[in-house]
Amino acid sequence: MRLVLVGPPGAGKGTQAALLSRKLAVPHISTGDLFRQHINDRTPLGREAERYLDVGELVPDHITNDMVRRRLAEDDAREGFLLDGFPRTLQQVDVLSDILAENGAELNAVLEFSVPEHIVVARLLSRGRPDDTEDVIKHRQQVYRDETAPLLDSYTGIHVKVHAVGPVEEIAERVLGTIAMPHRTSRAREKPQVRRP
Repeated sequence: MRLVLVGPPGAGKGTQAALLSRKLAVPHISTGDLFRQHINDRTPLGREAERYLDVGELVPDHITNDMVRRRLAEDDAREGFLLDGFPRTLQQVDVLSDILAENGAELNAVLEFSVPEHIVVARLLSRGRPDDTEDVIKHRQQVYRDETAPLLDSYTGIHVKVHAVGPVEEIAERVLGTIAMPHRTSRAREKPQVRRP
């Protein structure tokens, strides 16, 4: 089972990914975890990424792409994975498509965790982090809508919207019920039809 998880900050992707990883017996691959692992291991990619993070800049696509490519080539990911935080740009959509095609693999689904904004805001405010003000949280939601949500147009046919409000186990069962549907097919071997501005 090869899945991409998408959703705004506070949608519960990390919680669901951990649960689904156990239920599906495939690794949860998070770009945030990859950054931390490479930086802690002092790999060449980690040192390069750290230079950008130390000055508050975004890590360039080519570094993230290389980390993901190497991780998906590891033995435990050959039969499936949950990919969280990638792709985030249209260029990364193409890169993922190429990686899958090279391995003769396909995505089963791109899961969009959908949560009303007022619930996400309440969830994040309840964490009590000093940088999680309501204005900052709403700005992050807008950034998600502007930059990440349009990528879903690239996955016509395998994009699945999941109502991500409710008990954790109940949401996971919704996901499992959706991805088990026999009509769900993947077009990952083809170049996605990406709408560009």
